[in-house]
Amino acid sequence: MKIGILTISDRGASGEYEDRSGPLLAEMVGERTGWEIALQQVVADEFDLIANTLRQWCAAGVDLILTSGGTGFAPRDVTPEATKAVLERETPGIAEALRAESLKVTRHAMLSRGVAGIRGRTLIVNLPGSPKAVRENMEVLLPVLPHALELLADAPGSEAGHRTI
Repeated sequence: MKIGILTISDRGASGEYEDRSGPLLAEMVGERTGWEIALQQVVADEFDLIANTLRQWCAAGVDLILTSGGTGFAPRDVTPEATKAVLERETPGIAEALRAESLKVTRHAMLSRGVAGIRGRTLIVNLPGSPKAVRENMEVLLPVLPHALELLADAPGSEAGHRTI
């Protein structure tokens, strides 16, 4: 599997802030799955930049793109809108599950506007920007990713014998 990790942060893109969420995602995915992190980048909260990066990575054959940041209420938080512009099919169950589990930790989870969906054979999932929230969300997401990506690759394995992470 080829994985892309896209951090969306004005301060991170300008060098004012060290991205901690992207490296955490790479660490968690690598440790738990062994999948290759093919692309990792930090971009500013710019609609066209986010959407174009997602399109390019999908065209490059990335199987999974995890975004971090830009999912809140701030005026420059446009990650969900940029992602929706790229998606061919939404997968609302993923975003709903992430918010539902996060609500067990903080009421502020209801302020997350992250989306998830499919473009071609690529799954794209928006995650919050904080490392704490990234870790909590990935604990929910990681167990279902292998099966989801097998289905997208049109190579589903036996559900009964499916390995959990």
